[in-house]
Amino acid sequence: MKNMLAEFKAFLQKGDVVTIAVGLIMALYFKKIVDALLEGVVNPIIAAIFGESNYAQIGFNIGDARISIGLVIDAAISFVAVSAILFVLLKAYNNMKSPAEDESGPTEIDLLTEIRDSLSNR
Repeated sequence: MKNMLAEFKAFLQKGDVVTIAVGLIMALYFKKIVDALLEGVVNPIIAAIFGESNYAQIGFNIGDARISIGLVIDAAISFVAVSAILFVLLKAYNNMKSPAEDESGPTEIDLLTEIRDSLSNR
């Protein structure tokens, strides 16, 4: 049992777990921003285009069943909006990264070739 607790402590102290936790928390709050943008701006504009007050009213009836096209439109717009916002954020992040982070050093093959060449010149 003591060994398991030690392993669990080591697991929690790894940087990846903390990084993932911070990313998930940020994603939850980012979702609030996207939801507010969609609900407050985008959805009313699309509903107004269809002449309705909200998405739920866009659709048609078949017998006693209501086919709500508005819910499908809402899901599609939400997906496209989140994808576009994430694309812009990632593009900005990649542009902000320092060039040193992007450049990788020589590969193992390059180093071994260099060592071989220097040994053969002796």
